[in-house]
Amino acid sequence: MSLIDLLATSAELPDAWRSSVVGRFGGANLKLLRMDAGAYEEETHDFAEGLLVLDGTMRLSVGGEVVDVGAGQLYVVPAGVAHAVAPGSRGTLAILDVCARSR
Repeated sequence: MSLIDLLATSAELPDAWRSSVVGRFGGANLKLLRMDAGAYEEETHDFAEGLLVLDGTMRLSVGGEVVDVGAGQLYVVPAGVAHAVAPGSRGTLAILDVCARSR
């Protein structure tokens, strides 16, 4: 077992909105990224995706509505559902997915 400080690891990432895999568990990835005030384009996956805000706030756009997801909150986006991040998000985001390859 190893200890990973997610907030410290996120602070060391070179670019906002570029995720890095910090752990793999079976077929699942745990990715980490830093959010800045910029938007992130709409995407859809063939797997469910868990978006866990560690600090700050993510302004998630799903189905034409913006949902503010705060620190300590998890939003699960079902497979096949388009989602994007609206401007104004900041902080650290952990992403949990079952994609076998890293993106």
